Amino acid sequence: MTELGEKKGRIATLSLAALGVVYGDIGTSPLYTLGECFSEKHHILPTHNNVLGILSLIIWALILIVSIKYIVFVMRADNKGEGGIMALMSIAFPDRRRGNSQARPRSKLAGFLVGAGLFGACLLYGDGMITPAISVLGAVEGIKVATPALNDYVVPISVVILLGLFLVQSAGTGGVGRVFGPIMVTWFTVIALLGIRSILHYPEVLAAVNPWYGVQFFIENGFGGFVILGSVVLAITGGEALYADMGHFGAKPIRIAWFSMVLPALLLNYFGQGALLLHDPSALENPFFLLAPRSPIWQYPLITLATAAAIIASQALISGAFSLTMQAIQLGYVPRMVIEHTSEVERGQIYMPQVNSALMIASIGLVIAFQSSGNLAAAYGIAVTLTMMVTTVLFYFAAQRVWKWAPWQAGLVAVPAFFIEGSFFAANALKIVHGGWFPLVVGAIIFTLMTTWKKGRMLLWQKIRDASLPISTFITSIERRSTTRVEGTAVYMASSSDGTPLALLHNLKHNKVLHQRVIFLTVVTQEDARVPEETRIHVEKLPNNFWRIWAYYGFFEEPNIPEIMAACVQHGLEFKEQETTFFLSRETVIPSRKGNMAVWRERIFAIMSRNSTSATAFFRLPANRVVELGMQVEL
Repeated sequence: MTELGEKKGRIATLSLAALGVVYGDIGTSPLYTLGECFSEKHHILPTHNNVLGILSLIIWALILIVSIKYIVFVMRADNKGEGGIMALMSIAFPDRRRGNSQARPRSKLAGFLVGAGLFGACLLYGDGMITPAISVLGAVEGIKVATPALNDYVVPISVVILLGLFLVQSAGTGGVGRVFGPIMVTWFTVIALLGIRSILHYPEVLAAVNPWYGVQFFIENGFGGFVILGSVVLAITGGEALYADMGHFGAKPIRIAWFSMVLPALLLNYFGQGALLLHDPSALENPFFLLAPRSPIWQYPLITLATAAAIIASQALISGAFSLTMQAIQLGYVPRMVIEHTSEVERGQIYMPQVNSALMIASIGLVIAFQSSGNLAAAYGIAVTLTMMVTTVLFYFAAQRVWKWAPWQAGLVAVPAFFIEGSFFAANALKIVHGGWFPLVVGAIIFTLMTTWKKGRMLLWQKIRDASLPISTFITSIERRSTTRVEGTAVYMASSSDGTPLALLHNLKHNKVLHQRVIFLTVVTQEDARVPEETRIHVEKLPNNFWRIWAYYGFFEEPNIPEIMAACVQHGLEFKEQETTFFLSRETVIPSRKGNMAVWRERIFAIMSRNSTSATAFFRLPANRVVELGMQVEL
C-alpha cells in the first residue's frame, strides 16, 4: 500500500472512531428535541408554519453554530493539536508567569475572561451529569410507544442502565471503543432512512431550509416563539465535544465525519419528524419513535439501537469529565486525585474513581427526580449555551493573538455567533426555576472549589517560599560546615525553582545528616497541551554534589517520576532504585483569621488538602522508598 493510501486509510479509521466518541451526544438529540419544542407547556400547535419555522431554526442552528463556528473556525484554534475550553483559554490568555516568576501577570480583563473560561469548564460537569440521564431516558421512553403498559418501568430500567454504565468505567473504553464507531454508523444510517421514508410522504417539509420560515415563526408567535429557542438549542448540545475531543482524532477526521454522515443524517431525521407532524399532528406523543412502523417488530430493535447510542453519548461525556479533571489537576485548579490508565497504548484513556462516583450519583438522582426526558430538558441547555458563549469570546481574542486577525475580522465570526448563542441562553434562562438552576449550581460549586484550591495553593507556596532559603545560600552554608554525608541519593520534590525544599531543611535539622548525592526535582506544568520529549528534562549540576532537575509537562500529560529518573541517564545522572530515597513534605493547613483568604474558604482548602491523593501515588513513586515529613502551615 502506498503512503497516500495508508494516510487515507488512517483518516477513514479515525473518522469512524470519531463517530463513536465525538458525535454520540449531538447524534442522539433527535430523540427528544422536536418533541420538546412542541411540548404542551409551550402552547405551540403543530401547524404548517410552526412546524416549518421550528425546523428552520434547528437546521440553521446546526449550520451556523456547529458547522461554521465550531467545525470551520474554532477547531483551527488548537493547542499543539488539543482542543477544549481550557486549551482555548491558554491560547487566548497565556499566563506568562508559569515557569518565569519575573514575567508580567495577566491584565484584569484577561483575568476576568480566564475566570469566565474556567466557569465555562465547570459547567461541563453539569452536562456530564445531565447528558447520561436525558439520553438514556429519551431512549428508554420508546417503550411507551411500543408497549404503553411498560410506562411505569421507564425510570427503573434507566437507573439500571446508568448503574451498569458507570460500574464498567473502571474496565476502560478501549475494547468497547472499537465497536462504538460501527454502532453509530448504524444509528446515523437508520435515523437517515427513517427520515427519508417520512419525507417521501410529505416532501413539502424540505421548504424549511428557507430561513424566512424561522423569521416568520418569531413574527407570528412573538414571545412564545422566543421561548421555543430554549428547546431548539437541544439540537446542538454536544457541539462543544467536537472541539474538546479534537486531540484524540484530529480536526480532519472530525470534519469528514460531520459533513459526510452526521449532519446529513440529523437533517434528514429532523425533516422526517417534521413531515410526520405535518401529516399526523397526533405523532407529538413521540415523533422520533413514531417515524418507524408501530409494530413491536420495528419498535423494539429501534429502542435497543437508541439505547446503545444513548450509552455511547453518555460515555463521551463521562470520558470528557475525566480528561477535564486531569487537565484541571495539572493546571493547579483541583487537588491530586487517583488517575488509573486503562490502556497501555492510549494515554487519553483514563479512569478517575472519585469523578465517576460523583457523576453516577448525580445522574441517577436526576432520573429519579425528573422522571422523564421532557422534564429533564428544562435543566439542559443553559450550561451548554453559557459554555458556547464563553468559547466564542475566547476565540475572538485567540484569533487576534494566534492568527493576527484584526478585531473586525475576528468579530465577523464571533459577533453573530455570540448573538445567536446569547438568544439561546436568554431563552434558557426562563427555565432556571424549572430545573435550569441545577447545572448553574453545580458549576458555581465546582468553580468555588477550583478557585479556592488555586488561591490556597498560591498562598501556601508563598508561605513555603518565604520560609525557605535560596539554594545557593544553602549550598554555601553546607560548604562552610562539616555536615555528615551518608551513602545514597536523596530526591527532594521542590515546588519552587530557586528555594530549598522545607523537607530538606527539616531533615537536616532533626537528623543532622545529608545524603552523598542530593537532587532537587521540580515538575513544571506548561500552558501548552504537550511538551516535546526532547525538551522534557533539564539537568543542572550544582556544587558539592547537588543537582537540579526540571521536568516539564503539558496540561494534557501526567507526570511520571520513574520515567524522569530513567531519562536522566542521557544527561549524565544515573539512579539506582535501592539507593534512592524520595523526601516529600506534607503540609497540614491551619485556617487563620489573619490570612488573605476568607476563613470559610481556608477551611474548605484545608479539607481538600487533607483528602487529596498523596504525592507518592500521584507521581508513581516507589512507596517503600518514600519518606514524608509533616509540617503545619497557617494561611
